[in-house]
Amino acid sequence: MLVLSRQRDESIFIGDNIKITVVDIRGDKVRLGIEAPTEIPVHRQEVYEAIQRENQRPAAEQTGVR
Repeated sequence: MLVLSRQRDESIFIGDNIKITVVDIRGDKVRLGIEAPTEIPVHRQEVYEAIQRENQRPAAEQTGVR
């Protein structure tokens, strides 16, 4: 894992087309702005994991696996 330090209004780039900007810092919370092409999905971790569980569910139901 790459760990970077950034201050408010500073950004990092991932490749040529994903920009992550520190929008605000309040106490122990950091607000990030993410600019990415529409074809690249961006989700919070808990949403991503819920999507993965939902996507695995139909396959498990077809094979009878639980």
